[in-house]
Amino acid sequence: MSKTISIIIPTYNERDNVIPLVERIHHALHSYEYEAVFIDDNSGDGTAEVARALSARYPVKVIVRQNKRGLASAVVDGLRHATGQIVGVIDADLQHPPEVIPDLLREIESGADIVIASRYVKEGGCQGWGLIRRIISKGAIVLAHLLLPSSRPVKDPMSGFFMFNRQVITHANLKPTGYKILLEILMEGEFQGVAEVPYTFRTRSRGESKLNARQQIDYLKHIYSLMQRKGELRRFLKFCAVGLSGVLVNMGLLWLLTEMVGFPYLVSAAFSIETSVISNFVLNDYFTFPDRRLPKAKSFLNRLLKFNLVSLAGLAINMGILWLFTEAFGIYYLLSNLCGIAAATLWNYLVNTWWTWK
Repeated sequence: MSKTISIIIPTYNERDNVIPLVERIHHALHSYEYEAVFIDDNSGDGTAEVARALSARYPVKVIVRQNKRGLASAVVDGLRHATGQIVGVIDADLQHPPEVIPDLLREIESGADIVIASRYVKEGGCQGWGLIRRIISKGAIVLAHLLLPSSRPVKDPMSGFFMFNRQVITHANLKPTGYKILLEILMEGEFQGVAEVPYTFRTRSRGESKLNARQQIDYLKHIYSLMQRKGELRRFLKFCAVGLSGVLVNMGLLWLLTEMVGFPYLVSAAFSIETSVISNFVLNDYFTFPDRRLPKAKSFLNRLLKFNLVSLAGLAINMGILWLFTEAFGIYYLLSNLCGIAAATLWNYLVNTWWTWK
């Protein structure tokens, strides 16, 4: 490969890992033209000094940031200093084995624009993770897949170990929050092919983990920011507006059939509920999800059936929460019903986004 490779390494208090990391990167890339770009958040343990001392023997570049903190923003700053046409990102804690880098490069050489070292493809895994850590990791991925549908083809969009062609982010407006820079690139970059190669996330042997509750909050902020930028938040608000119109259709038809036509109220309720479901479906199909619907009649009826099933489950959720909160917890029934409506709305949106309008 004739292209220069830049490996961006965000650091904060990783002094003990710098030397073995650089040696292992060099062993993996000694036959390539490459640079290791350390972006250090003004570590107090001498991380930057150790890295600079290595520049006499290895192609190491060190940038120290003042009054800034955060892995994702460090990578964005690293892109300004990196000169390579191919860019890799790896953590400094040795939990990402540098020996996997040649596997990533082979996929780039085969035509992929982005290559991800993945824990969640066949032969990938996580060493020494407990149940809670696994749940948090999987939950973060499911949340991204639910709320940012374009991330679904990637099994591990949370990976911090990946490589990409620089043109992927040439026109990207990267504004990450927290530490999940790959998700930002997947949402804002321009690319065709994405590949994932397996690796095992290692247990940290030196230093302290940076994972904490603040990072989880930052991740939620990042998801919200991406939903705003990619139009998914606007889609959710449209879905809620359609749902409100369905309530009006339901209540109006219930009154009309019961008071004016003389149907028993339960019969009227059955008609009014199904009518509001169909009304909601048509409005969502043309107003909320116009970019995901197919014009064929068969597809239309298939989506309508799915929407009905999801709505029925949502009704059960609403009624279940109404009963549980009112009878078991003694909450005022109108407040219980409001909680039920909120839960059912969230259910309906997420499942319809995942299933009805993929």
